[in-house]
Amino acid sequence: MDNNKLDTITNLFEGKEIRSIWDSEKEEYFFSVIDIISALTESSNPRNYWNTLKRRMTEEEKSELYAKCVQLKMKSQKDGKSYLTDTLDTKGILRLIESIPSPKAEPFKLWLAQMGKERIDEVFDPEIAVNRAIDYYRNQGYDDKWIEARLKGILDRKKLTDVWKENGIKQNYEYAILTNEIYQSWSGMKASEYRDYKNIRKESLRDNMTDIEVALTDLGEIATRELAKEHRPYGLKANREVAKMGGHAAKVARDDLEKNLGKSVISKENVLNYKYIDDKKLIEDKKFKEKK
Repeated sequence: MDNNKLDTITNLFEGKEIRSIWDSEKEEYFFSVIDIISALTESSNPRNYWNTLKRRMTEEEKSELYAKCVQLKMKSQKDGKSYLTDTLDTKGILRLIESIPSPKAEPFKLWLAQMGKERIDEVFDPEIAVNRAIDYYRNQGYDDKWIEARLKGILDRKKLTDVWKENGIKQNYEYAILTNEIYQSWSGMKASEYRDYKNIRKESLRDNMTDIEVALTDLGEIATRELAKEHRPYGLKANREVAKMGGHAAKVARDDLEKNLGKSVISKENVLNYKYIDDKKLIEDKKFKEKK
């Protein structure tokens, strides 16, 4: 897998080290199965525990979890060398935890049950989900004015995807292609490349943009929506051309602004309090740095 970065998570399992790899193409983490089992069981040999669990899954015809395992090279915690290791993505790891009959796994199972209950509650009362989002953004340090604009941006984005749906766009990959056309037209980067530029992974790109970047993104999407409503392109090919036109509208605004500012409005700035460096996630306290 190209362009993967190793990320070590040490604060989720009582300080136990859980190795993981970031797949930049799939935009997904893959975690070491052995490390998860070691952290959640009393087994002196987690590898044997995993082999026994795999056999049990096969016997019970519940081998789909094992089938989703991907072998990736990870650095050994013992000798520092890289070996092929069974890994699962985030969803797979949560399924694995459900399959482990261990007292240490119970808190995670309770957490999963609570998450499920909250999502069901939100089906009956969507306001709960909105309030949860507002609380999340406030906890991240965003002010209410920014949050209000962000929620409006989400609604505007939904209006665009609704128009795309009316124009024959059905698959998730098609929405991603059209979104990339808008970003590529005005910023010169696909969404994934933009995230790499800002050194973020699964984090929201728009949440890590400057005000100007958000404004240009909004302009590109709103222009695309209005053009699509006017010209009614049908299918992916025709909608890609309209998406390029919408992104171009934002590019014109960007070029004019940069000409007057004398500098680029594309920024590497993000709002994270940590950054990814090679083989590990380095936690930084930005507020502490600002005080020094």
